Amino acid sequence: MHRGSLCLPHPGKLSIDPTFDTFGPTPPMKLIHHGAHEGVTGSCHQLVWREGKSLLVDCGIFQGSEAVKHPNPEIEFSLAGIECLLLTHVHVDHCGRIPYLLAAGFEHPIYCSGPTAKLLPLVMEDTLRIGFTRSRNLIKRFLDQVGKLLRPVAYNQWHPISDGVEIRLRPAGHVLGSTIFEVRLPDDETVVFSGDIGSGHDPLLKPPSLPARADLLVLESTYGDRLHERPADRQQALEKILRKTLADNGITIIPAFSLGRTQSLLYEMNGIFESVQKTEGRTLMKRVDVIVDSPLATRFTQIYKSMRDFWSVEAQRLVQTDDQPLVFENLTTVNHHQEHRELLDYLEQHQLPAIVIAGSGMCTGGRVVNYLKRFIGQSNTDIIFVGYQARGTPGQFIARGAEWVRLDGRRYDIAADVHQISGYSAHADQADLLDFVREMPERAEAIRLVHGDYAAKRVLTGLLEEDGFSVV
Repeated sequence: MHRGSLCLPHPGKLSIDPTFDTFGPTPPMKLIHHGAHEGVTGSCHQLVWREGKSLLVDCGIFQGSEAVKHPNPEIEFSLAGIECLLLTHVHVDHCGRIPYLLAAGFEHPIYCSGPTAKLLPLVMEDTLRIGFTRSRNLIKRFLDQVGKLLRPVAYNQWHPISDGVEIRLRPAGHVLGSTIFEVRLPDDETVVFSGDIGSGHDPLLKPPSLPARADLLVLESTYGDRLHERPADRQQALEKILRKTLADNGITIIPAFSLGRTQSLLYEMNGIFESVQKTEGRTLMKRVDVIVDSPLATRFTQIYKSMRDFWSVEAQRLVQTDDQPLVFENLTTVNHHQEHRELLDYLEQHQLPAIVIAGSGMCTGGRVVNYLKRFIGQSNTDIIFVGYQARGTPGQFIARGAEWVRLDGRRYDIAADVHQISGYSAHADQADLLDFVREMPERAEAIRLVHGDYAAKRVLTGLLEEDGFSVV
């Protein structure tokens, strides 16, 4: 696997080291990428602060066309000297290789936020069932092992971890529990790992918190070449499509990740339905079904509801008047597979308006694929993409306006109307990323862009360099 590496010979003097398999004379600090350096997925970065001493930040799987290039999820790098894992959040492109990491012999602390510690076992159980094993005993043993390694720590406080190294967690605003890690090394150099940064417009989450300083800022760049819609625009766009669903008795399908996007959509749909009911003067309960067809999303939503201390000020204020902002009268959750099959038949036979939120977010598998196979060929179907679609995924083919798509090996013609509402993305856009860097209290000495396609990184690099930042 090709990996890039970065050496810092001494503060303020940066050089790229194209060799990574051997360190040679060990500089004070070295950064090695095991994923998400030349693409978007598979985030995994190793920070070496002295010979034989290092830590990992994230250990995620590759997705889309990147998974074709990296078909083997097993750990191919040495674990010697790795003292701990810092986990920024629980999306699988950041945590999905943890089962393979443990299988390779890793048995050191996993540091993360409190919400991430609660969410990770659910994600790991789902990941194990899909790609590792269906043995309940093996899954239980693995989850027990993960539980012993997890070290949830509080935000905004320095925590010693090893060998004079300290970490501080800051909210990233991407999904519940997402974290920006500040790593302070023994020589007082600070490396900041952004993880995935939110836009600051998520209706449920607190906005990203700026780190104080960084000798090296490892920054995500997923949307480094584009801007999202404003929050007001995204809600208007969603309301327009939902009204169309009501008018033509169609099905609106929203492929969404179980964590983050689903909860944000439920929150805003609650407000949209209240608005529609006021303008029309009647309830929507018997006019449209809102279906969350994902057992994992339902479990995540329960955790969201139980962790209101981590919600945004707006969401906490709403709780004072609406104690269930993620639940409304026409919401249905589907758990068992038999319910899922029966619901598909019911929707097809009765031709009633319905809004379906189901995973996976990139249409690579999961229950959303069954909805697409049933309804993608109908003109009164709407498909709404609200998140990033990796290259080579069915979601990307549909979103870019293809006439047909291959699902489970079979070709399906696309007659549905396809929409992209970028304002619901859980990622910061170009302006957000630039503001994040510019508004840090102390100017970052150097920036390393990760988690982005070539074009996104190239555009963002140019803008940062115009501002005088060193992108290495």
